[in-house]
Amino acid sequence: MILQNIRDQEYFRAGDESILCELLHPKNFENFSGMRYSLAHARVEAGQSTLPHRLRKSSEVYYILSGTGTMHIGTEKASVTEGQAIYIPPGSIQFIENTGTGDLVFLAIVDPLWREEDEEIFRKKDEKD
Repeated sequence: MILQNIRDQEYFRAGDESILCELLHPKNFENFSGMRYSLAHARVEAGQSTLPHRLRKSSEVYYILSGTGTMHIGTEKASVTEGQAIYIPPGSIQFIENTGTGDLVFLAIVDPLWREEDEEIFRKKDEKD
């Protein structure tokens, strides 16, 4: 059995600028290969957004736990709030902006599991690599 408590997890600033902890990812468990997907807990602070990015081969689902925002997938955008799930097809350029006054908090499920080499991040034009 694998049991993870979010209170015991470390957060870091991900490449897309979200604040993230990997709740379940096979790379974090010795001799564990039965999981096809990965699960992360993510946060975007008020007034912030993630950088546009895409997963080339994996699909992703965001499940909004709290807050409000605008989800952008390709040329589409929609307001999102607590209790909604968003499907992001493989290869889709996407980002989420926090339009509320508190943190936008969500779960990110990636299938097949998230791999750094699968992700492409698009920096803002005024940022230097």
